[in-house]
Amino acid sequence: MDSKRINLSEQTARKWLKERGVTTQDIAELVMYLQSAYHENLSIDECLHNVERVLSKREVQNAILTGIQLDMLAEKKMLEEPLQSIISTDEGLYGVDEILAFSIVNVYGSIGFTNYGFIDKQKPGILQKLNDKSSGECHTFLDDIVGAIAAAASSRLAHRAVNAE
Repeated sequence: MDSKRINLSEQTARKWLKERGVTTQDIAELVMYLQSAYHENLSIDECLHNVERVLSKREVQNAILTGIQLDMLAEKKMLEEPLQSIISTDEGLYGVDEILAFSIVNVYGSIGFTNYGFIDKQKPGILQKLNDKSSGECHTFLDDIVGAIAAAASSRLAHRAVNAE
């Protein structure tokens, strides 16, 4: 039963990411953005491998499922006020989306926090698209989750590189 639930969690998290327009390749490109200056021969395949490893973690899957579900409910206007307005407009002082992202970053240690803060401010690649409010879609949680996955994968890569040295 437990392994079925784990598989279902991972399958659903991956499915929802894809349905919301995010691929593992998109996230791997963020990892490349964060780490290419520090790893001379870094390949997109290495970045993708680290993204896949992060996505295999139960804590990460739980954050993905929770955040995307809240975004979807906000899009359908199914949350009570004032939470509906706060999430649907991605209100600046609402930090719960970042707190959920920290649960992902925290899996791989403190270096993830600096990577996350940097990428959250820069908003490169898929993050720029997710942060665009003009689409009518709500990605209040998803943009932070995707940035956190990239930051965690970057941290994992950095830890592996240090261990290899």
